[in-house]
Amino acid sequence: MTDPQLRESTTRRLILRVPEPDDLGRLFDLYSDPRVWGPDPLSRHEDPAQTERMIGNWRAAWERDGLGMWTAWEGGEFVGIGGCFLRYGVAWNLGFRLSPPRWGRGYAQEIGAAAIGAARQRRPELPVTAYLLEGNDQSLRAVERTGLGRVWRGPDAGNPDPGAIRLLYSDRPLTPAALKALTEN
Repeated sequence: MTDPQLRESTTRRLILRVPEPDDLGRLFDLYSDPRVWGPDPLSRHEDPAQTERMIGNWRAAWERDGLGMWTAWEGGEFVGIGGCFLRYGVAWNLGFRLSPPRWGRGYAQEIGAAAIGAARQRRPELPVTAYLLEGNDQSLRAVERTGLGRVWRGPDAGNPDPGAIRLLYSDRPLTPAALKALTEN
């Protein structure tokens, strides 16, 4: 069961809430913007149906795991998305994507801190991790500012670019089984 306080949370500047079907247009705009997906082409959305499925998956994660991705708002304006979702049953995975006009203002750290706190509240025995592609320096800085440290570097499983390198960050050492689950899928 989801803690109602987690479904809608606030930070110093932001209101964080579970994505709604009405968010489709703004989320499609975010995920189809080449400035946003450029460092990670696998996250590109070319069809609103893809975004609609993503929203459905996020909402299902909230129902199943009691935590997931939020949409972030400041003063009624859309900032982006972020949160933690359960990955392969072995870790919480931190993620965020911000609207380009909101980059560089500390929103990723603010969302990250709320998400990490919620994950630790929900299931503290699980590590909090974050994935990013090598070369995505903006995300790298944001992840490092959350306090996560790099625990793995290697090929990005499933990426059609054979040269793509995935970085895995965590708030603690990972068991060999967790590391395998998180890096081989």
